[in-house]
Amino acid sequence: MYQNYKYLVIVTFFLSIVVIGLGAYTRLSDAGLGCPDWPGCYGFLTVPKHEADLAHVAQTYPGMMFEKAKAWKEMVHRYFAGTLGLLILGLFVFAFFKRQYPAMPVKLPLALLILVVFQAALGMWTVTMNLQPLIVMGHLLGGFSLLSLVVLLYLRLTAKPIIGGDAGAKNYFKLSLVALGVLVMQIALGGWLAANYAAPYCNGLPLCSYGHPFSLGSVFQLPLEHSNYEFGVLSQQARMSIHLLHRIWALVTCVVLALIMWRIYSRALSKKIKQCTVAVLIALLCQICLGLAVVHWHFPLAIALAHNLMAAILLLTMVRLCFYLKART
Repeated sequence: MYQNYKYLVIVTFFLSIVVIGLGAYTRLSDAGLGCPDWPGCYGFLTVPKHEADLAHVAQTYPGMMFEKAKAWKEMVHRYFAGTLGLLILGLFVFAFFKRQYPAMPVKLPLALLILVVFQAALGMWTVTMNLQPLIVMGHLLGGFSLLSLVVLLYLRLTAKPIIGGDAGAKNYFKLSLVALGVLVMQIALGGWLAANYAAPYCNGLPLCSYGHPFSLGSVFQLPLEHSNYEFGVLSQQARMSIHLLHRIWALVTCVVLALIMWRIYSRALSKKIKQCTVAVLIALLCQICLGLAVVHWHFPLAIALAHNLMAAILLLTMVRLCFYLKART
């Protein structure tokens, strides 16, 4: 019974990765409004292709440019996201009916179900509110949170206690949460950057090549008066400041994570905790290289997509470390 449930969790994990990747690809290829309605596409369950369907689209959505390629990107993302929602529902139903078994977690599947419903609402609002930046950023963070909960569920089912505990590392759980909080802030800033289409507004390394002065006040503007936020509505100065702050906090994140990982590694006695800290450092190094590459080569889609996925992997390595420090030492 537990083995089948573990397999279902593994499938859910990989599908979560696929959904995050498809969401990033949809966003990075400017296909977020490929379908202006939700959950269908121009009133259909699939992308319209017949002449009668296209005539209906032209009549129902006058003035809108129908782009088949962008519509398919958006709908494929929705199909996979819908399948993920059904899998999470299955995880909760199975756990609920087997809740009498002590090793069967129920709260985590319930949290996953609540979160995936909220994610569906954010996906709807992303479209109906025409890519409002706060909603877009929330949708990205929700996806990362969903993935983290799936990993926590898998660890709850499979992780074994560290024999004898780890007296050297057990007092560092709170410090690992500090590192996790710093990383989450960096991911949120990356989401805010993407939601405001600010990536191309800071070329050059390490600072932006544009002459606009940095303005912290313009970073957290929340424009509400626009009817459409596609391609961004903020000024060049605001977008440059958003991008530059993302870089500055990336430096802070690197220093904080490196110092805390080294501290835990040097004090840990168990091989498992040491492996967890090394995994964080490797993922951090890969993310730094991808961040430099995406700027150096002027934001190519493939590297930008890899940068998004590596952020998810880095987050998972931190979640795994926090789990073992809390529950297994």
